[in-house]
Amino acid sequence: MPFVRIDLHQGKSQEELSILSRSIHQAMVETIDVPKDDYFQVITTHASGELLYDKEYMNISRSEQQIFIQITMKEGRTTRKKQALYARIAGLLAEKAGVRPQDVMIILMENMQENWSFGNGTAQLAAEERELE
Repeated sequence: MPFVRIDLHQGKSQEELSILSRSIHQAMVETIDVPKDDYFQVITTHASGELLYDKEYMNISRSEQQIFIQITMKEGRTTRKKQALYARIAGLLAEKAGVRPQDVMIILMENMQENWSFGNGTAQLAAEERELE
């Protein structure tokens, strides 16, 4: 049930944005057991000067092609799975979209199942709570 936000500089075509999006989703399916049809993403492109970052933080040389990927998902995945996800996203973006791994920053945010509503005003994954009398 991840929700993915992708922020990058303007200038990519619809096809290029689709490749980025689908590559990130493929990595989640392969590494953190996301179902193929669990696909919810927002892509936002930014004009020059709207993405701010240090070009050398942690001795990683970043370019003007920097991409920020924020993934919100339910808690519970191991550190090993998260590390596999980071590596697979960077690898697929390099392979399929020509994005340098140095330009891929990923931020995971975890929450609990009851924090999700997929529609109809219902928390579909929340455990039923019993009312105390």
